[in-house]
Amino acid sequence: MRTATAALAARIEARTPAHRDRAVDGLRALALLAVPTGHWLLGGFTLDSGGGLHNASPLTVFGGFAPVSWVLQMLGVFFLVGGYSSYLSYRRRQGPVRAWVTGRLARLGRPVLGVTAVWALLLPVLHYGFGVPTVTLRTASTLVVQPLWFVGVYAVITALTPYCVRASRRLGVWAAAPLLGSVAMVDLLRYGPFAESVPSWVGLLNLLPGWMFAYQLGVSWADGRLGRRAAWVLCAGGAVLFAVLLLAFHYPASMVGVPGVSRTNSHPPSLLVLALAAAQSGAAILLRDQLTRLLRRPALWAPVVIVNLSAMTILCWHQTAMLAAAVPAAHLGEVAGLTTAPDSAGWILARLAWLPLFAGLLVLIARFARPLETPWDRTGPARRVAAGLLAAGFAVFALAA
Repeated sequence: MRTATAALAARIEARTPAHRDRAVDGLRALALLAVPTGHWLLGGFTLDSGGGLHNASPLTVFGGFAPVSWVLQMLGVFFLVGGYSSYLSYRRRQGPVRAWVTGRLARLGRPVLGVTAVWALLLPVLHYGFGVPTVTLRTASTLVVQPLWFVGVYAVITALTPYCVRASRRLGVWAAAPLLGSVAMVDLLRYGPFAESVPSWVGLLNLLPGWMFAYQLGVSWADGRLGRRAAWVLCAGGAVLFAVLLLAFHYPASMVGVPGVSRTNSHPPSLLVLALAAAQSGAAILLRDQLTRLLRRPALWAPVVIVNLSAMTILCWHQTAMLAAAVPAAHLGEVAGLTTAPDSAGWILARLAWLPLFAGLLVLIARFARPLETPWDRTGPARRVAAGLLAAGFAVFALAA
């Protein structure tokens, strides 16, 4: 086994181009793996008297664990390297801008269409064939859709890459400043002295600039307009702003939503999210050289390559992996760490023990789902329309949950 692993690592190392930016790939892999880890650790279930599963979170009881979400919330890093990579791809394009944008969006859309279409077929099979309660299916649908909002936002921002490039050329790293200011202004409206008279939908105005902030930083980084001095300012300034928002302005400590708590940092992003993204982005840029040297080791580089090749599969299917363990367990009753309420230290230990199973199930699912990331050249128009209709039906069911 060890010999086979070493041989695989050697083959990947041999096929890696000399110009490949290992640090950027390593940062992307780290941010990618933080998504399933966070959802698997902070997403629990409760079991009702009818055997149905409901969403629950250990943060409802263990509020002191909120700092864990500061580490696992790495979407800022993901958008940073996304902007970096998109800039390089945009500069290397051979055809028109529209073709480049269409190609990038197709790469993001295929896996999303695939997972939602598959789940649309699974729902009746699970309900009528295996007797899975409707409430469990609604819970499962909500979890499957939960990470897909991110793909939608990322797709919109990717389509805006040409404008990000122009902004970087004109303003350099300062191109991200208006995005930060926009989020700060919306937060002032949401949480300031006149918050009671501000409609709730105003927070949605943060959705695009909030996540575009780190993406714009990534574009400026790739454009050579964000160096180490600016990175130090981002890292220190982001950390100070983060502390001030927590201690002086009483922002929620958790970077993820907590059931029963009306105010959240991530949906849509608050200024606290941007402060964390700034600190993480600055640190990532400062550690680039060290990370590059570290990833010259084939044993470390090989997992990074594998994770990057399966990026969309990990994002789209990791909740399915957890559900593949929890839904059957619900038929057995209360199973520690799976179907019991996340309200004790025992649950935390049990959930940690389940993580290897979730990871193994994700690897198994990825073997069948990975082709959905590749172009559907052999899929005719009729099948594509059918997949689209199935995905739309699943979306309606999930959003109505």
